[in-house]
Amino acid sequence: MDKQLQTLQQNLESIVQRTDEHGVEFWFARDLQTHLGYVRWENFQTAIQRAIESCETAGHEASNHFRDVTKMVDLGSGSKRSVDDFMLTRYACYLIAQNGDPRKPEIAFAQSYFAVQTRKQELIEDRMRLHARMEARDRLKESEKALSQSIFERGVDDDGFARIRSQGDKALFGGHTTQAMKDKYGIVKSHPLADFLPTLTIAAKNLATEMTNHNVEQADLQGESAITGEHVKNNESVRDMLGQRGIKPERLPAEEDLKKLERRVKSEESQLARNTKSLPKSSLSVQ
Repeated sequence: MDKQLQTLQQNLESIVQRTDEHGVEFWFARDLQTHLGYVRWENFQTAIQRAIESCETAGHEASNHFRDVTKMVDLGSGSKRSVDDFMLTRYACYLIAQNGDPRKPEIAFAQSYFAVQTRKQELIEDRMRLHARMEARDRLKESEKALSQSIFERGVDDDGFARIRSQGDKALFGGHTTQAMKDKYGIVKSHPLADFLPTLTIAAKNLATEMTNHNVEQADLQGESAITGEHVKNNESVRDMLGQRGIKPERLPAEEDLKKLERRVKSEESQLARNTKSLPKSSLSVQ
């Protein structure tokens, strides 16, 4: 684990608390706030409310994981004042991180740290790599959806979009068609190729698609032929960029099916909710 990740892990472990009588692991929201990259308490409260809604939507009692408390804080010169805060279980912290911006390193790390229920660094890093791949795939889905909608208005139907995307793949993978890459990876014909690609290749496809989206709008391209030509050029450009760093997308190994991984993540999330000890019902003295 690199120094940045070590620091992030140490930060979260330095503020963990336990209830005296029940030994329940929890974090104070105001302690957690800065470690998740939030400057303003009001913004963090919004993230907490979204997490509470996610908790309830998942069928769990929010009060078992989110507890309103009042704390006394030092103001200096021996004076104190009360502030509102929350006690948060590991599951609550996980939901808050899930509702944050994964582009922030603090959020990306917290999503994995609170999910794995262990402090083993290699498991946290594995989870972070999985999250990065899932995020890259989601961004590709969004950019492809935007392109599909844009070109539909320019005379290209769903079949035409499939052909455009296939020609883009052929350019990115050095002449290998989408089906040829599926055959190479042993992917069932009906399954999307992108679900088996490594994060780098997914990101490459997304960059080329975003470039096509931009240029189609800017140049007001019309019809399948013009848009296909644009998409091929952009995929060739991305391939050239990778090639300058010695990377050939068609030679990168396949990864595990993202659909299976997403189901595993959902299952692990349910286990986290079940395995996390609830906050005690009795009132707690908070210093």
